[in-house]
Amino acid sequence: MRSLMIKFLFFTLLLGGIGLPGAAETVPFDIQSEAAVLMENTTGEILTEKNLHRQLPPASITKMMVMLLVMEAVEKGEIKLTDVVVTTPEAAGMGGSQIWLEPGEEMTVAELMKAVGIVSANDASYALAEHVAGSHQAFVKLMNERVAALGLEDTRFVNATGLSPDTGEGNITSAHDMAVLARELLKYPTVLQWTGTWIDSLRGGESFLRNTNTLVRFYEGCDGLKTGYTEEAGFGLVGTAQRSNIRLIAVVLKAQSSVMRNNEITKLFNYGFSRFKSLPVAKNGDVFGKIRVIKGDVREVDVMVSGDLNLVVKREEQEQPEVEVILPSNVKAPLTQGEPVGEVLVKLGGEVKARRELVAASGAAEVGFFRFLFQIARDFFTGFLSASR
Repeated sequence: MRSLMIKFLFFTLLLGGIGLPGAAETVPFDIQSEAAVLMENTTGEILTEKNLHRQLPPASITKMMVMLLVMEAVEKGEIKLTDVVVTTPEAAGMGGSQIWLEPGEEMTVAELMKAVGIVSANDASYALAEHVAGSHQAFVKLMNERVAALGLEDTRFVNATGLSPDTGEGNITSAHDMAVLARELLKYPTVLQWTGTWIDSLRGGESFLRNTNTLVRFYEGCDGLKTGYTEEAGFGLVGTAQRSNIRLIAVVLKAQSSVMRNNEITKLFNYGFSRFKSLPVAKNGDVFGKIRVIKGDVREVDVMVSGDLNLVVKREEQEQPEVEVILPSNVKAPLTQGEPVGEVLVKLGGEVKARRELVAASGAAEVGFFRFLFQIARDFFTGFLSASR
């Protein structure tokens, strides 16, 4: 931290703790897929792109939203990975890639997530949708509500599988939106245990599973995330790989073959890992100062960064990053440990390249009225005595 210039600004209104994408260059090599994007995961910065917002069908890449909603429901305590899901006739009737669920067959949420993450099983995805929301129709509503919350303006879902409907329009998205969705899903690293697995099984070893994403075997550091194919959508892939503290998200949509999509994701990964480096700015839990607490049983608490903060820059970059800490002048008790209170920005050339929330390192209980009056009186006399010296 000593090598970084640090500014402290004080605001009563705080900005959100999300990464800001910078201006990305157009892909500097041949990409034949209809659309593509390369994103750095920590900051959300788009490193290069082609037809970033062109709307295209996602096919089974749709299932990233299914996995996200399942993991969010688990986090909220609404469901558990150990829950047993009973297969409905509707789920068992899904075509395409599947694990051949039978009506009435029981599997846990974790087993169904494995089936979705490894072999992109439509029947498993449908069964999960029903378990989370009660019905497939209700789940699709949740999907689109999450689309709106994430600001995915190019995306609309009509089903939880990505299969083309018999009538009407199907799911639609863009390379940009799928990269943003992937970044949100990566907040739940448990998912990578499924999407990064090459070979596994279900039903006590009777059902063989081999990952539809062959890059998890053949590309170093690749551990996800989702393939997709229909005749209408062509071949798509959202891949993620991590090397040397850099995690990249690469998307290609509407490739002409699975070989093409793999080759072009590989090109994007190679470009990112060869052209960019990671500069560690802060580690999860690093303290960035203190904040005063009004009506608290403690007068101030440390504020710390929530999560590792790394800046991804071109390897030839020599400019020193500038760190700016944004905090209000005070907060009111009660304050919970881990509660967001501000944010830290990392800038290069005056442009925000990364940001992270600052949270309370400890909590503060609210004191009663008379103790609060005593605090005010003490602050007054302390200030008076300091001014008279």
